[in-house]
Parts: sequence; C-alpha cells; structure tokens
Amino acid sequence: MTPPTMLVTPQGQWVAPETEEFFAALGEFDRDCESVSFAIKNRGFVKVHLPNDALIEIELHPRAVELQALLAVQQQLVSTPAKLFRVKFFDTEWRSEISASVEQVVARLSELCAPDLTPQPTERFRVEPRDLNTLFADEPNPLRPLAQKWRVSLGNFDPSVISLAVTHRLLSRLMIAGIRPGQDEPTWRFIGDGHKWIGDRFRVGGLGNKVGDMPDRSYGEWATKFYLSVARTGQPRYDFITGFVQYEDEAGKPLKPVRYERLMLPWKTPSDEVFVTMCSKRFGTDDIPSFEASTSARSS
Repeated sequence: MTPPTMLVTPQGQWVAPETEEFFAALGEFDRDCESVSFAIKNRGFVKVHLPNDALIEIELHPRAVELQALLAVQQQLVSTPAKLFRVKFFDTEWRSEISASVEQVVARLSELCAPDLTPQPTERFRVEPRDLNTLFADEPNPLRPLAQKWRVSLGNFDPSVISLAVTHRLLSRLMIAGIRPGQDEPTWRFIGDGHKWIGDRFRVGGLGNKVGDMPDRSYGEWATKFYLSVARTGQPRYDFITGFVQYEDEAGKPLKPVRYERLMLPWKTPSDEVFVTMCSKRFGTDDIPSFEASTSARSS
C-alpha cells in the first residue's frame, strides 16, 4: 500500500519521509529543523500528500525545485483519479491555491518553477514573442496541429508526434533537440531537410552534436539558450524571428536575412531526457536590409 505522504527528490525519485532512502537523498541537514520541511524549503524536495482518494496536496518551494522533480510530480498527477488539487508553495510567504483541473495544476507547477531564462536580444536576431492562444485560434496556420497535439497529450512525446508532422507536411521544417538533467548543451536528435541553410552535411552528420556546434556558431549559441529555456521551464514559445544567418556553403560571404514564425514545444519522454521541438514557417525577406546596413543604422 502506498503511504499517504511521499516526497520527490531533486533527481525525481519517490521516497517516503523519515526512511533510510529519504535521509540518504537529503544528506546533511540542520538537526534542529524538521526534516521534511527542511527538505522542501532548502533542498528542492516536493511533498505529495493524499488525504483521501479525491484530493491531492502538493507542497514545494518553487525556486529550489529541479526539472526532474517537477516532471515526476506532473507525470503522477496526470495518471491520478483525484478530482481536486491543492498546491502549497513558498513565495515570500507560504501560499495556497486550489484547482479542480489537473491540466491547470500541471501548467501552474511549470509556471511556478520556471527560472528566469529569457535570452537577451542580439544584434543579429530580433525576437517578437506571441501569445500561444492566438495560434490555437488561427485554424489555417500550419503550426496549429502540432501545438494542439502537445496540449492534448499533456506534453508526452511518442511516435505519433512524428506521424502528425508527416500528415501535416511539417516534418521538413521540424527540428528536435534533447536535453538531459544537469546538461547545459542540448544535442540534435532530428533536423528536417527544409533547413537548407544549415547544409546537408551537418543536417545528417550533426545529429548527436551540440546545438551550439552548428556551422553558424553565433546562431547555434543563440538558439541553445532558447532550447534550454523551453526545456527547463516546461513552457512553450511562439515567436516571430527576424535575423541573419551564415549558410554552411557560403562561409566568408555576407550573412543572409531570415524571417520566420517559430513554435518551440517541450516534451516529456520515457527516459530522463526532455525533447524540445522547433517548427517554423518562413516569410519573405525582400524588405530586410543587409546585416551591415542594419548594424550601421542602429549605431548611427
């Protein structure tokens, strides 16, 4: 029988309070403090309490929670028959919220635990964040089916994601990066053949390589920050991008302008790896001045 109170360690493991496994995961702590409270507030443990079959209570200190602990709790929530959820969290003081929707609770936990990882703007790339709800309401938008799939599947990745991309002719514009816990470098798992500027050599040979090691390293370093942000926060991004890239086979030549609509989605996998998909839709660039001209105009 599962104990009514369990704790999730920062590594995503479930342990009962006051057990050998719990103290081993906790390590050294102030013996003058109550161990469970110390684990939650200072070590990033998450407490899950089931007072009855209909209610689940979650207690956490959001700024201390690691991604694996968050994912473990969210995966448990989506499989529970409970109908009511109470989230107790520490801000400047302890606060409490109640919801009858597991989807809302999962999203709220991601929001609470999201670190401030918003990448800073650069000279080469301008990002215009958009409200994801506008994409859900835009029926003709080719990116909409992928966003809907992510929402209805609660962000769980399986082969049907690729099948959907094929059905809706999105596969060529799809990219997938994988991020493991504690990893600061996302690695490529898939690059669609529509990303011609990267070059066929890297599109095939670059799988398993770091995102930051792309032929255009400035672009790779810029993109890395967004993949990490989406993976660590568990929050999608919907943006309009205007920028300049270096084609693989045009090293030394002027940067070429790009303009595209971008949807980035975080997906949970059966392993401890988080997948981030990026799917884009290109727009015309005739009205974008050269990078040199743009830089000169901003500096004058």
